[in-house]
Amino acid sequence: MDISVVIPVYNEEANLINLYNRLEIALSSLHLTYELIFVNDGSRDGSLNLLKGLAQEKGVKYIDFSRNFGHQIAVNAGLDHAHGNAVVIIDSDLQDPPELIPELYAKLQEGYEVVYARRKQRQGESILKKVTARLFYRIMATITSTPIPLDTGDFRIIDKKVVEVLRQMPEKQKFVRGQIAWVGFRQTFLEYDRAGRAGGETGYTYRKMIRLALDAITSFSNLPLKMATVSGFLVSGIAFLLMLYTLYARFVSEDYVPGWSSIMLSVLFLGGVQLISIGIIGEYISRLSDNVRNRPLYIVNESNIKL
Repeated sequence: MDISVVIPVYNEEANLINLYNRLEIALSSLHLTYELIFVNDGSRDGSLNLLKGLAQEKGVKYIDFSRNFGHQIAVNAGLDHAHGNAVVIIDSDLQDPPELIPELYAKLQEGYEVVYARRKQRQGESILKKVTARLFYRIMATITSTPIPLDTGDFRIIDKKVVEVLRQMPEKQKFVRGQIAWVGFRQTFLEYDRAGRAGGETGYTYRKMIRLALDAITSFSNLPLKMATVSGFLVSGIAFLLMLYTLYARFVSEDYVPGWSSIMLSVLFLGGVQLISIGIIGEYISRLSDNVRNRPLYIVNESNIKL
């Protein structure tokens, strides 16, 4: 198998047929053997029925989850069952153009192991989403030692050796584009203009994006823990200075006026820092707990792949 295409699906019945047709045209132009792996991530619409129909075509495979496990888990499931020497990851909303795959593959043949697609423009998205996405990538670049590419999604092509390494990374909180950056190898990019959704509504709500951002930060940076530690020392230093000032005002200048305002401010300030620090530590501990339980990353309901 030359190329495997991994396609996570969540409520995309409006786009699947068009996506399949465009993928067939783009891949047929390469004159290579290929497979399409659709991963149905607990869709509530007619996506699964469409996938079963498409599975009658040669090279089309599907995996149906028992429930919604999340976009990154769906990508991981596709990688687990991909057999191609090169693997393409592409979303099913048609914002990422299948027509770019031949160019990605040609770049891969130049000796690279990873070729990711970098967005020049993001059409059909709100200003808030564009701004938050831009901030997220730049914050990640600042706080992590792993050089995660700016303004990129999961749309990319990777060599089989990269897939083999990803399969050895068992953590539950997946951030695939960060993991691919972390493994190294020779990486490059192609720029493109990202289109708006062809149909349907996005499954990536702000809640899911916040969760993805938390997974990314806690998986690739210890800076929040360091900030909690530094904050503790800083607050302790301020509290020590206030203690000295209180003793001076009480016993030297005798300009001490008892009152609750300063006490309340100090208690609230200290309490706020403590709660923030505990919350940050709790995020890391919860992820450790998920990995210690060692539950399956996903559960397959049905598939036409021999699992």
